[in-house]
Amino acid sequence: MHIVFFGDQHLASLGGAQVSMRLQKQYLERAGHTVTVVAPKMHTARAVGGDPSFVDLPSIPITVDREYSMSWPGRRTDRFLDRAFASRPRVDLVHVQGDFWGAFIGHRFAHRHGIPVVHTMHNRVDVGMAAVTPLHRQVLPVLNLWRRTAMRGIGPRVPGGDGWAFLRGLAQGASAVTAPSGHFARRLEQHEAFPSVDVVWNGIDDDLLASVRAEHAAETPSEAQDTTREGVSHAEGGVSPRRRPRFVWLGRMSPEKRLLPFLHAVVRSQVDAQIEIIGGGGQMRAAERIARGHAGVRFAGRLSYADTLARIAAADAVVQTSIGFETQGMTPFEAAALGTPTVVSDPDIAAELRGGLWAVPDASVAALAETLTRAAADIVAGRAPVPVPEVAEEFRQSSRTAAMIEIYERVLAGDRA
Repeated sequence: MHIVFFGDQHLASLGGAQVSMRLQKQYLERAGHTVTVVAPKMHTARAVGGDPSFVDLPSIPITVDREYSMSWPGRRTDRFLDRAFASRPRVDLVHVQGDFWGAFIGHRFAHRHGIPVVHTMHNRVDVGMAAVTPLHRQVLPVLNLWRRTAMRGIGPRVPGGDGWAFLRGLAQGASAVTAPSGHFARRLEQHEAFPSVDVVWNGIDDDLLASVRAEHAAETPSEAQDTTREGVSHAEGGVSPRRRPRFVWLGRMSPEKRLLPFLHAVVRSQVDAQIEIIGGGGQMRAAERIARGHAGVRFAGRLSYADTLARIAAADAVVQTSIGFETQGMTPFEAAALGTPTVVSDPDIAAELRGGLWAVPDASVAALAETLTRAAADIVAGRAPVPVPEVAEEFRQSSRTAAMIEIYERVLAGDRA
């Protein structure tokens, strides 16, 4: 098959969707398929050129650091794309993995050429917009107007001005819609975005997973123990050292990720544990101020993906604190794949994991503080929950690619019928 991915951002740029698409491309090519990626051209020193599997659209930078770009969905872009594909092999299927201009451009291309579309919904637009702008109620009707204009003639006209109307409109040109989690798929169906949404998790690179597991298994006992003066247990007849539990929180430091409530819970609980924060963002200074109330908090900054996975593997527990925002929530699944349990605030993610976790009963700082204390006690006592093996296996990218190929083949069979 020749599959064309359409994204909002170039795969060389930073972002979870880009990481997922790079991995999907790699594993589809391993399976013998051809993948072409269409996305806006980058405007940084890391811009990738000369790779024939990429079609870089004319674009303008939209962020100060020039990391992210935008391509306008219109006739000029349509003509550019048609010229770019005139000398390429026939396209069998379009896989749209954008939420905005990339989606509009991809659906327009597929509609012009009569190519079936699989659309992966990565973004719960209403919650995402609310997280980045206080004007989301004003922005969403404008986005819907843009969507109706850019996708005019593709499927029935979809009225409405909220986030679900936007996603319903995007799905009009699709033969299949996928979501990266069961809970997001159910919401898409409940809001009539698409009649039946296929669930295909974003995955983890099989090779990298094996490498991190091997490195962690090879760690010497002295490296793994990390005993401290604060981490001693007083037993009858003397004092014996024990390792303090290690918790890892990772993500973007922005309100929807709920880092600050987590740090307030750490300070409130005064849990006897090492707390590592991985990531960066606008709430760094506020986070550092709160963390002064607990001596065990350490800020690691931004790390490479491989280093981050190594830290997850070495931790006793990962902490996931966002609620209602994630369409999948990769971190707890990465932890499960590496055998590390998670403290989970989002009940939807907890249900998807099916075990290997401590569930926080509500969104309060008090509930999170109590759960951290309970988790630390369970770790020290050797009764920490164990992630479900099936979740770890199903999270491998090889299995995710096999699931997606089944959807491609189903769509193509229906298209030929």
